[in-house]
Amino acid sequence: MSGIYIHVPFCHRKCAYCDFYSVGKNSLNDDFPKLIVQEMEQRRNFLPDKNIETIYFGGGTPSLLPASYVEQILNGIGANFSVVPNPEVTLEANPDDITEERMQGYKKIGINRISVGIQSFIDSELEFLGRRHNAQRAIDCITNIKTAGINNISIDLIYGIPHSTTESWMYSLNQAMTLDVQHLSCYHLTYEESTPLTRKLQKGTIRMIDEELSVQQFETLRKITGDQGFEHYEISNFARKGYISRHNSAYWLNTPYLGVGPSAHSYNISSRQWNPRSIGDWSTAIGNGQPLFESETIDETTRFNELLITRLRTIWGVNLQTVANEFKEVYTEHLQRLIAEQIRQGNLTVESNTILRIPPERYIISDAILANLMYD
Repeated sequence: MSGIYIHVPFCHRKCAYCDFYSVGKNSLNDDFPKLIVQEMEQRRNFLPDKNIETIYFGGGTPSLLPASYVEQILNGIGANFSVVPNPEVTLEANPDDITEERMQGYKKIGINRISVGIQSFIDSELEFLGRRHNAQRAIDCITNIKTAGINNISIDLIYGIPHSTTESWMYSLNQAMTLDVQHLSCYHLTYEESTPLTRKLQKGTIRMIDEELSVQQFETLRKITGDQGFEHYEISNFARKGYISRHNSAYWLNTPYLGVGPSAHSYNISSRQWNPRSIGDWSTAIGNGQPLFESETIDETTRFNELLITRLRTIWGVNLQTVANEFKEVYTEHLQRLIAEQIRQGNLTVESNTILRIPPERYIISDAILANLMYD
């Protein structure tokens, strides 16, 4: 099985913390869905398996696309690939764009999962992050999605926001629980290079919250979601039973995917490709029938390190027997040598002498744990 990712780079305006490639919504026109379909036609042989199980519209702001554009793209996928029965088809949305009518239009053409970038249910935090919506609009949009008949809803929330407290974070989490969504993606605020937020940090006009408060907010996240029956299945992701994100899980479980659109990435086990971060360069290349991308071949060391980085993010962990079977002995010896101390510290566990995992309560320090395990 494989996945398709469509990068929709258009936004009303860029949020203060965002480093994803985007351009103004005025650049969106009838050419975009046509170019997406053309790119799929030109690159369809990239995937070793043309059976498509998941489709994901990410951005940017995919909810700026009219349903007719989304339908053109979905028809293009159907014409170039074999889509399995009952695929997971996700579209990211901003609360501002969500009306019952628009959601009904999406549902009619096959969108069955909506991921909403809410980020917070506190107006002052939303203003700080540069979001266009307010808390009431965020609440109303969930109602509109449900009324339209889409019952697989994920929301994004951010913790670690300057001036936030454990109590303010708890408020946003409890509001999410009240809305009875099926999935949460919760990220600690990061300061990406060249974003307005990072420039404020560098000027000293804002300060990061301290590490102790970050840990408290993470523990609050685990407690509230756990009490409500959510499974913490990946560092930043929590799901009710039966609602784990199939598309995102495919990234962590080594499933091939084709990414189309400017700045989109693709992976087919043996290589990785990424498109230019320029809608002009991308569209010109696709229009000329010559897709423009950079690529790298995945060697054994890269494959080993990426196996650890992706699988140890999740509850599924790394099968040590698989490592022994698929990699040279030097990699197995390297891993066995390094995990002993991490196990002693409680940062790793091994189940039945086979499955290596980071305990979810240690996900907060996962970057440090993984860095210790890399082979170079």
